[in-house]
Amino acid sequence: MPGSGIFAAVQSEHLTMSQFTVPLPKNEPVLSYAPNTPERAALQAELDRRLRARIDAPMWIMGHAIETKDLRKMSPPHKHAHHLGNAHFGEAKHVRAAIDAALKAKAHWENMPFSERAAIFLKAAELIAGPYRASINAATMLGQGKNAFQAEIDAACELIDFLRFNVAYAEQIYRDQPVSSPGVWNRLEYRALEGFVFALTPFNFTAIAGNLPASCALMGNTVVWKCADTQCYSAQVLMEIFMAAGLPAGVINLIHVDGPTAGDVIFSHKDFAGIHFTGSTKVFRHIWQTIGNNLPKYRSYPRIVGETGGKDFVIAHPSADARVVATALSRGAFEFQGQKCSAASRAYIPANLWPDVKKELLADLADMKMGDPRDFSNFIGAVIDEKSFDKISGYIDGLKHDKKNIKIIAGGKCDKKEGYFIQPTVAETKDPKSVTMCEEIFGPVLTIYVYPEAKWSETLKLVDSTGEYALTGAVISNDRKSIIEAQEALRHAAGNFYINDKPTGAVVGQQPFGGARGSGTNDKAGSYLNLIRWVSPRTIKETFVPPTDHRYPFLG
Repeated sequence: MPGSGIFAAVQSEHLTMSQFTVPLPKNEPVLSYAPNTPERAALQAELDRRLRARIDAPMWIMGHAIETKDLRKMSPPHKHAHHLGNAHFGEAKHVRAAIDAALKAKAHWENMPFSERAAIFLKAAELIAGPYRASINAATMLGQGKNAFQAEIDAACELIDFLRFNVAYAEQIYRDQPVSSPGVWNRLEYRALEGFVFALTPFNFTAIAGNLPASCALMGNTVVWKCADTQCYSAQVLMEIFMAAGLPAGVINLIHVDGPTAGDVIFSHKDFAGIHFTGSTKVFRHIWQTIGNNLPKYRSYPRIVGETGGKDFVIAHPSADARVVATALSRGAFEFQGQKCSAASRAYIPANLWPDVKKELLADLADMKMGDPRDFSNFIGAVIDEKSFDKISGYIDGLKHDKKNIKIIAGGKCDKKEGYFIQPTVAETKDPKSVTMCEEIFGPVLTIYVYPEAKWSETLKLVDSTGEYALTGAVISNDRKSIIEAQEALRHAAGNFYINDKPTGAVVGQQPFGGARGSGTNDKAGSYLNLIRWVSPRTIKETFVPPTDHRYPFLG
């Protein structure tokens, strides 16, 4: 009978009898923003427009803008007196409402054909590449203090790449099926996780803030997303893009709440299915411990995916080119004020190269202007907020007081009267296990240990044994034997290992990103390895002509 049974089910889901192939992903070209280019003019106009405006940044729950009386000022880190607008902060009831919204939206979203989910995120990528490019870059420059190039490679290009490549990786996962024996059809269904996913994102990369909830949602999950307090401004643009792309209400729910408030509700909820995290090692370890303590409360074992801290190294071989080494250090340590988990923070330079490396590095630093990113001639901006400023300046004070082992050869000045400005600081240490060679600073501070050039192998062991992290690292050498030796000796010292390059700037689809030890679970954002964590496979075996006799031939 028409409209009943299996036919009604097919009609209700609007299923098609075709298998679609997603577009082949390509990395988004990086625009130059050189003088007299159209992208430069568009970005400067958007910066000016946003500086004249003042916006509200509500929470977004079930597609509704949620406003509260707890308004918190959003300001540029380079001009903290300026008022960009107010973020509306919530409380525990808003966290519960976001969870309820995610669970309510779940059934429809996870049952939506993959091609339809994929189309939404592919459209979001095109919106960022086109009409929203200036908006997302300007918001990142104003809210997070990035210069034009750092905003372009992050908020525009990397996020576009995440969205496009994730769709292709998801298709790759879904196509991976088991073999079948005669008379049997074996199938593998990649279900969304049972429950909701919590995405907890950092301030320093708008792309990460967008990707952590979006990658989970692409695989059929619904998400409660808490962005960093200092990223609320650009997070609003991300939500605007997702909604403009057609993301259904309740799939991604953005909340602004204090961390302990969110954690108390989320990590006690029986439907908590996983966390997608980027942030500090200390916070991640606390979260993991909390989840472990609460295991009896959950329906399933939650997925725990996190990328955390780094104390990333550059080691130069005596055969290296001094100019190459200096450029890797100046770019690797000081782009975006060193506020990258991959930033070069400790370096090991052989004594035979050090005079030339030092000369070239100091010349680079002398050429780096610091100030408002709206002035495109400025390379260095402000660090994100007063808490970060005080932490970093505290490390610099420690360097100044250790006159026995430390010599500051560049920078060292800190000023927060107008913005949170810290000069790029380079220190030379006699002690390879000194504090700033071991601890993550997350700011524009580079510590260099000059080693005897005859002790290359010993220094590799020193690099591997220093500190608790293993995120990124680089070896610079013109001697192939030494490169091979470094790759072997530092096999577990970095999840992203660079040869003759700086240890930053991983590109989606080219260098899947993540590290181990104290740097996280190494689930490689920008690859299928990450996406596969957000599905729960179910094996289905269908036997076409089942047996009717329990006896096996050997019984005869």
